[in-house]
Amino acid sequence: MKRFLLAGGAVLALAAPLLAVPGAAHAETTCAEVGKASLPHAEITSARTVSLRSGQACDLMVTSRPTPDSEIKIEVMIPAGSAWNGKFVQVGNGGLAGSIPSAAIKARAETGYAAAGTDDGHGGNGRTATWALGHPGKIVDFGTRSLKSTTDAGKALVVAMKGAPAKRAYFVGCSAGGREALMEAQRFPNDFDGIVAGATANYNTLSTGGRAYMQQALAKPGGYLALPQLELLQTAALKQCADGGPFIRDQMACKFDPAVLACKPGQSPGAEQGGCLTAPQVASAKAIYGGRMVGGKQAFPGYMPGAEAARGGWQAWNTGTSQAAWAESAGHAISSQFLKYFVYKDPSFNFLTMDLGPKYDRDRQATARVLDATDANLSPFKAHGGKLIQYHGWNDPAIPPLGSVRYFGEVTRATPGSAAFYRLYMIPGMLHCQGGAGPGNVDWLEILDRWVEEKAAPHEVTATGPQGDSQLLCPYPGVARRAGDGWACSVARKKG
Repeated sequence: MKRFLLAGGAVLALAAPLLAVPGAAHAETTCAEVGKASLPHAEITSARTVSLRSGQACDLMVTSRPTPDSEIKIEVMIPAGSAWNGKFVQVGNGGLAGSIPSAAIKARAETGYAAAGTDDGHGGNGRTATWALGHPGKIVDFGTRSLKSTTDAGKALVVAMKGAPAKRAYFVGCSAGGREALMEAQRFPNDFDGIVAGATANYNTLSTGGRAYMQQALAKPGGYLALPQLELLQTAALKQCADGGPFIRDQMACKFDPAVLACKPGQSPGAEQGGCLTAPQVASAKAIYGGRMVGGKQAFPGYMPGAEAARGGWQAWNTGTSQAAWAESAGHAISSQFLKYFVYKDPSFNFLTMDLGPKYDRDRQATARVLDATDANLSPFKAHGGKLIQYHGWNDPAIPPLGSVRYFGEVTRATPGSAAFYRLYMIPGMLHCQGGAGPGNVDWLEILDRWVEEKAAPHEVTATGPQGDSQLLCPYPGVARRAGDGWACSVARKKG
């Protein structure tokens, strides 16, 4: 029997066959034997061989307990034999987590990667945070500790099975996984050679305050926006800014004001007269587009026009399918839970009546230190040789796209030479992480791997859609263009 002591991400082999001479071939350790490995503050609860299209893989389940109150579930899947490409990738989670992203792990293993992911240290359902009440350690697990535990366990188990570490390590995540991706670059700069961060929820506490601000506007008498009002907004925005197309290509040049839809004296908001918005509805739309305002200044940006009525758009995240189902929208549910259990630690807290002025910015600071990933000095990650690709859909209804633009500007100012290792791509027409009227499918990991391995820094990137359509994306601040237009990336015009 082979036994291994895995500590700090390294493996100390206690069996001679694993101590391979450099360059010498050695037999791969079986999945069953890897399942007997010893991990610091963790145990392997199962090890089974599973089938992939390209062969087989060892699927390992781990429970890590770095503190007495921790219970971090981890999955590591390692392709066997030649099915492994020699690389490791860790995938991020979504929402408030609570389950291991097993489908994403297997999808990466299918392409040859040893892959790992975690439930972020709790058993919630992605929309609830009741598990955090009275458990500050679990909040730390959710914020960072589960990420590090997964990285160390995943890398160590690769060595235990293969006899050598992965030659490259990457992290890929979107939404909450995008926050995790930036958290990796900021707090664990030596762990990954490359990181893909999509639709980043890195301004966690600011973004949540922004969602509470819009929800309060929708809650005012007459302020709710049902589907007919969303359709009016979308149609008007596209007419003004899309040049007849199905989505807006240059959001920074679009200056859509929902007040153009305000009902005129004597005009009914009914559709029989073409439709219009009441004053409370205009105010709600302005709150969603404009973001949270404090003292007349924008504290955090809002959402972009052009996909208000899209499936997976504002109804899914902000307004619900009806006023009766409003609280079921993801933005309403997650924001309420975040504020109740992370910031105020009070199950009875009502975010629809809270003070969203300067008091909130004082109240959120303790939570921000644990859950926000806003450090713009990425010099340690740059010094490690890491590469970072960030992307965001311009029509994301969950996380304000201008938050990514804001972070890009902060990194540019705080990290000298950021262009050598950092790219931001803003995707016209794309919703939250995927979908929408604009082509948004890109194999970001392949592009990242090529950048790391071949030093081929990305410039124009082709995004495809389900109907064979495509658009060329330019690194921010470029403007996307249709494939085949024959002109180079241009610089976006300033909004305002």
